Amino acid sequence: MRIRVCIAAPSLDFYGGQAIQAVRLIKAFKAEESLSVDFIPHNPKLPGPLGLLQKIKYLRTVVTTAHYIVLLLARMRRYDIVHVFSASYWSYLLSAGPPLAIARLFGKKVLLHYHSGEAEDHLTRWPRTTTPMMKRFDQIVVPSGFLVDVFSKFGLQAVAIANVLDLDRFRFRDRVPLQPRFLSCRLLEPLYNVGNVLRAFQLIQQQVPDARLTVAADGSQRAELERLAASLTLRNTTFLGIVAFDKMPELYDAHDIQLIGNDIDNMPAAVTESCACGILIVSTNAGGIPYIVQHEHSALLVNCGDFRGLAREALRLLGDPALARKLAANAREIAREFSWENVRPKWLALYEKLKPSRSRD
Repeated sequence: MRIRVCIAAPSLDFYGGQAIQAVRLIKAFKAEESLSVDFIPHNPKLPGPLGLLQKIKYLRTVVTTAHYIVLLLARMRRYDIVHVFSASYWSYLLSAGPPLAIARLFGKKVLLHYHSGEAEDHLTRWPRTTTPMMKRFDQIVVPSGFLVDVFSKFGLQAVAIANVLDLDRFRFRDRVPLQPRFLSCRLLEPLYNVGNVLRAFQLIQQQVPDARLTVAADGSQRAELERLAASLTLRNTTFLGIVAFDKMPELYDAHDIQLIGNDIDNMPAAVTESCACGILIVSTNAGGIPYIVQHEHSALLVNCGDFRGLAREALRLLGDPALARKLAANAREIAREFSWENVRPKWLALYEKLKPSRSRD
């Protein structure tokens, strides 16, 4: 008998890493004969005219959360396991709190799939709503060993299962010769420090005048970052905004080097997808990034906040074709570790362990 699983996660209406990962997992799970998979979005759309309420600031949080809770209550009896995606802070409370309480009410197994690179700060600053609540989940899953180590500091045991990378979507291309076509696709939010990417690019342009940079993201700092780019007199710099999920492979194919200036991160798709495409990675060593790629083996890494180091390592890549080829080849091998073929056994074994006696018959 099939294990009945509900994935509770953001929909692609709220574009981000969790939503993309949920789409990939649901697609893969639906191909498994042993699983029956359903989806409840954290951000469900209200029907008809009620949808207008979701356009009103603050009110939209209340009505969307209420609708989420109603869907969970209405459907919970159908499932054996509830698989809940979560980030940190208020997102954690609003996305993970309701399914945990409702799953417990109905006697269902519930799994927390935690994705935020801000985990340590979250666990430290919100002790009443983190550790006690997390201990009530039947299992905590995180995408990398980085978060396993963070959670262990707080007496929480987590299992690492890597984010799935759909290798069929991304075409590997050797960047020979390597061109000064830079890409930044981290959200324009303070923790991703895209300002330091712009500062690094200014130094790069001083040495390589025809270098160009595409910023493929949006966020609360967009206007501020566009002003910074102007003040730095950057040339050939384009702010694209959010790029649709199905257009990302095409965007990667048009660039050669990914610049990442993050101060905090976990397992960014910008890194794993660049590995799959052959894009060279120059990044800070924030959070879980060194758990994915290693300095001078599969990427070039500098300390957080070091925009001069980002520029230096990018220029080093442009001047050393042999190093660029080595990094790209090693990164491509790393990308294969995140294929469904490699991740699948871990998810199936975990679901098998959690499934109730009804599904064991």
